[in-house]
Amino acid sequence: MAEQSLYERLGGVYGIAGAVDVLVDRLFANAKVNANDNVKAHHGDPANAPGYKFLVTAWSIEAAGGPKCYFGDDMVKAHDHLAIDEPGFDAVSMEIAATLSYLGVPDAEHREFMDIIESYRGQVVQAA
Repeated sequence: MAEQSLYERLGGVYGIAGAVDVLVDRLFANAKVNANDNVKAHHGDPANAPGYKFLVTAWSIEAAGGPKCYFGDDMVKAHDHLAIDEPGFDAVSMEIAATLSYLGVPDAEHREFMDIIESYRGQVVQAA
């Protein structure tokens, strides 16, 4: 029997969508994440939450080895107007980790997903 993908071990689309629903609410309320005025402008508009949840869910499904369903911009283009620095990336990363812990994601899957997040640091963080 083949090993299950991270996507499958995270509960597939339902598990990932549920986690992203919690995560995005936490990101929109996180003072450290929103210390960046560009990020705060996006997070400050509640009308952005549903679309953002959809895109983050689709991206996460693909990143975890699930079916191709993300049609948004690549990570460089999606973040180039936000001027995200290292502390900003760290704040989001810590919120993702806290959400995974809050939801009881097992350690192996938690580490594997956080390794994926970390692998995108260079595409998201802009040099000062």
